[in-house]
Amino acid sequence: QVQVVESGGGLVQPGGSLRLSCTASGIAFSLYIMGWYRQAPGQQRELVAAVTSGGSTNYAESVKGRFIISRDNAQNTVYLQMNSLKPEDTAVYYCNAGWRGGAFWGQGTQVTVSS
Repeated sequence: QVQVVESGGGLVQPGGSLRLSCTASGIAFSLYIMGWYRQAPGQQRELVAAVTSGGSTNYAESVKGRFIISRDNAQNTVYLQMNSLKPEDTAVYYCNAGWRGGAFWGQGTQVTVSS
């Protein structure tokens, strides 16, 4: 049984930082492309950052220079370090595990950036 579980969301002031974690079980984690997506109210879900099995990363333009994605294959975990947060980063953040056309999603974690 595959489980993808996010944690680390919360309320933070503009300019602050948060680190999201996502642990996946029931899959060969090291083979998967791991991604973080987000969806704000009334908006489509968008890719924030992704890391391949080989460690290559890509980021949405809106988060480049502020967010860092990393993975720990020994812990079956992917992280998203979010710095210099802005109100427009407010959204539900979802973790995605993808490989060979298949994908698994977590339930999402809320990130709210507000003073």
